[in-house]
Amino acid sequence: MSLTEKVMCPDLPALIHAQECNYKNLYAAFARYCETESGKINLCGLSLGGILALHYATEHPEKIKSLVLIGTRYVMPKKLLTIQNAIFRLMPNQSFESMGFSKKNFIQLSKTMAELDFGMKLESITCPTLVVCGEKEAANKKASEELAERIHGASLSLIPGSGHEVNQQAPMQLAEVLDDFVTAVLPEC
Repeated sequence: MSLTEKVMCPDLPALIHAQECNYKNLYAAFARYCETESGKINLCGLSLGGILALHYATEHPEKIKSLVLIGTRYVMPKKLLTIQNAIFRLMPNQSFESMGFSKKNFIQLSKTMAELDFGMKLESITCPTLVVCGEKEAANKKASEELAERIHGASLSLIPGSGHEVNQQAPMQLAEVLDDFVTAVLPEC
């Protein structure tokens, strides 16, 4: 099946609808979602989606055909998360609506991610991997470079003029990078 035939885009908040909003529950729901697909899957995630994809790839490398991680960290920066949560507390509730999480739930989710560290599991990833980061993304650029170095055979693409939300800030450049990756590693698609 080609990538153009079926693309799944999970609604992360809906995956944990009635459960407590924490990373453990979200990851468990995401893993169940991935397991509904037979055969190998191609995962692509930005930020939180990238963290979930990375986590799943480290635990189920046999299930992954390819992996694209956009603005993704493999070790959570505890100090940065603390500062980020303090800023989130000052933001209005409607600022979180586009993410699908309530302000309270997003802050809670962020707190439960502080201890995540996939550094010791990165060697388990053997599929073609692309790490993408906005060239102007100060918070994740160095981490993206390290991630690409630590995953065997991974390539890194820095998107010029973009920050964290490369899909919104540089959609055409991101599409080109993804198209090149898919063409190179998944020629049947």
